[in-house]
Amino acid sequence: MKTILVAEDNDSNYILMTYILKRDYEFKRAKNGQEAVDMVNEGGFDLVLMDIKMPVMDGLTATQQIKDAHPELPVIALTANAFDSDRQLALKAGCNDFLAKPVNREKCLALINKFIGK
Repeated sequence: MKTILVAEDNDSNYILMTYILKRDYEFKRAKNGQEAVDMVNEGGFDLVLMDIKMPVMDGLTATQQIKDAHPELPVIALTANAFDSDRQLALKAGCNDFLAKPVNREKCLALINKFIGK
């Protein structure tokens, strides 16, 4: 089964993501950007769902560091800021795509499927 890193500091948002992912994927949680970078560097992930606003290190900086070391690893930005400028910043940082919160289950699974399948 494919494994996804969910980088999300907010407990309720993480619980929603577990509901969305639990049937089709294994997943682990990082509570901040630095933790996400460290966990990806340890290996074992097929995709990263990256919250943009997190403590210690924000998601854009974390994405840049992850993509520098693992350019093939898909990273999907998750953010409550659904403006086009936020999308452009996420893509510029190296995110492969973008999902606005609150995350829609079908849209999220379709996007993950596009990058890594089930």
